[in-house]
Amino acid sequence: MKLFRQPDTGVNEMSNVPARGPAGQVGTEERGYDEYGEPPGYGWVVFAGIMIMLAGTINVIYGIAAIAESRFYVANTHFVVSDLKTWGWVVLLLGVFQMLVAVGIWMQSAWARWTGVVLAGLNAIAQLVFIPAYPWLSLAVFTLDVLVIYGLVMHGKRMEV
Repeated sequence: MKLFRQPDTGVNEMSNVPARGPAGQVGTEERGYDEYGEPPGYGWVVFAGIMIMLAGTINVIYGIAAIAESRFYVANTHFVVSDLKTWGWVVLLLGVFQMLVAVGIWMQSAWARWTGVVLAGLNAIAQLVFIPAYPWLSLAVFTLDVLVIYGLVMHGKRMEV
C-alpha cells in the first residue's frame, strides 16, 4: 500500500545531491512533485479516502440506530418515501460500501475512485432525504460528500510509479 512515504529532505547540503522522487528519480521537482515526492493533489485523494471512511462509519452507526428506531432521531418524522427503518437500511448498506471503497482509494485503484464519486453522490442524496430525522448531521455529511467528490474528480488520477 502506498499511502505513506518517507519525506524527501530535498538537496543534501553536504554533497549537493538533487532531490529524488517517489521511485528514486532525480529531478522529479521538474515533473510536478512537491518537496515530499508527492504529485499535486495527493493530499486531496488521501483526504477523500479518509472522509469516505468517516462518512461510511457514521452511516453504519446511524443506520443501525434508525433500524432500531432509536430515540436519537427527531420524533414523528415523516419521509417522502417509506419510513425511518427503510432509510436506516439504505444508509447502513451505503456506509458499508463506502468503507470498502475508502480502502480502494488508498490503494489508488481507478475503480475505487469512480465508485467513490458515485457513492458520495448517492450518500449526498440520501442525507438530503434524511434531513427530517436529523437535520444538522445530514447537512454536515452532505458537505463532506461534496468535498470528497471534488477531491476524487480533480485529483484522483492514478499516480505514476
